[in-house]
Amino acid sequence: MQLVKDFWRCGVVGADASSIARAGTLDHVPITWIPNRSSLHYLADPFGLWRNDCLHVFMESFSYRSGIGHIEVAVLDRTLTFVDQQVVLREPWHLSYPFVFEAEGDTWMLPEAHESGTLWLYRATNFPFGWERVQQIVLDHVPLDASLIRYEGFWWLFYAPANPPAGRLTSLCAAYAERLSGPWHPHPANPVLVDAEGLRPGGTPMIIDGMVHLPVQRCSGSYGTGLRLLRFDRLTAARTATTFVGMLTAPAAAAPFTDGCHTLSTAGDVSLIDVKQMRFSAPALAAWPERWLRRRHASGGAQFA
Repeated sequence: MQLVKDFWRCGVVGADASSIARAGTLDHVPITWIPNRSSLHYLADPFGLWRNDCLHVFMESFSYRSGIGHIEVAVLDRTLTFVDQQVVLREPWHLSYPFVFEAEGDTWMLPEAHESGTLWLYRATNFPFGWERVQQIVLDHVPLDASLIRYEGFWWLFYAPANPPAGRLTSLCAAYAERLSGPWHPHPANPVLVDAEGLRPGGTPMIIDGMVHLPVQRCSGSYGTGLRLLRFDRLTAARTATTFVGMLTAPAAAAPFTDGCHTLSTAGDVSLIDVKQMRFSAPALAAWPERWLRRRHASGGAQFA
């Protein structure tokens, strides 16, 4: 059990994600921070969509008291004034990384749910508050932080493998499909890249200068210390070729949350990030036995199905 805990917070950056990726810095851009509710709670993994002139920011909502993540949305108007904020998705298993996107006339969410043993696709029934689980996506590995983009006639899905645990931070896998409903084909070269500095996806894939660019987490020293931008010089069903072309860290203005930055996602003319503070928290440590017992009871002592 670690004595120092990670605490994250999310921010809305007054610049689009591709501009930030090109600049390689978050300094000197305005950031509106989304507050955490308590000293034992944090928000992380922000993804956003604009609807009815409001920005909807979906995030992992995590409390060290319960030890399980849910998906929460914050609604902000054009002046980035908060309109609403509430939990919108709960499951028996931990949820995080709520990758939201629009396609085929619907709004979808692809949250990280590896404790369930698979990846689930959700469709909005009453955006942004109502969601239904509609499809299981079966791949060669149980995926972590699955990130999606449409490119040259295919849907491409990038993810880290949940197993073996040693590859969760250092291996990158890919899969492709002609339709969102599948069938999904794991890339024959999986993992398409392995790097000790870290390769777990960290935000929205972007097309810059005609090529896919994927933010991936840098995990040297600790989890999510920063982001690297991975460019796919070649991305086909037969092979891939990649180059690291940039890096991003928490800005000085985020202090004391300057120990990490592991998400950069697109939201029109703004972008979304999260930043990390590592600190000792006696209440978080004290809650660990109660949290472990509660989660074990919820799962019946077995793997979620």
